[in-house]
Amino acid sequence: MRKLLVAVTSVLAFAVSTGTAAGAPLPFPEIFATNNTAIITDPADPRLQDRLVAFDREVRGIVRANGGVTTRSTLLDGAFWSSDQQQTTFERSRKFDVTLDEESLRRTASTISKQFRQESVLTFRFLPANSPEVDAVQVEVEGITAQQVRQGLLDDAVAREKLGGGSVTLQNKAILIAGVDDLPTVRAFVANIGGDWRKAKVRKGTWEFVSGSEETSPETLLSYQRNAA
Repeated sequence: MRKLLVAVTSVLAFAVSTGTAAGAPLPFPEIFATNNTAIITDPADPRLQDRLVAFDREVRGIVRANGGVTTRSTLLDGAFWSSDQQQTTFERSRKFDVTLDEESLRRTASTISKQFRQESVLTFRFLPANSPEVDAVQVEVEGITAQQVRQGLLDDAVAREKLGGGSVTLQNKAILIAGVDDLPTVRAFVANIGGDWRKAKVRKGTWEFVSGSEETSPETLLSYQRNAA
């Protein structure tokens, strides 16, 4: 999957809180994935109406086969910058909230990447704000459309380089993921496309783009298919 960007969700009038309140449980780890391998440049392309129902079922099976449960699956519209094509592309994808530890999360993402012929699959694990493992931020902002993200990428070369793209829920909530040091770039991008940073939600964690390089046996793939049934 192309490098996905995911938005930030933290509120407080003029300050943005990062991390989780003391004693509050961290959100489940997330997997951002798609089965799309095409370059889609027309926002009216009918493939962007696919709800990825079968894909959702298959990924849930892979998660179960790795010992986890999918607690939520969210349909996303993505806009991503292709440096090779020098243009933005569109993509339908899903975000899976899962009960997997670090090793199982990586193994699951690798299997998804290999099975659906993706260059890589993005994972995000939420961490306490003071954790030494923190290397990324996730930002969620209400009231932003996929078209706004697309136009913002066209207009902002720095954002194209740092973010690569972004995802938006069907309820117009942008999800942007970036390196922790690139939070100022995310903030400027949100402002430039008309988002309200005061209503943004920012969480810290660690991200990884996982390829399908790990070997998966035929027996394991059969197990995934049975779990998806």
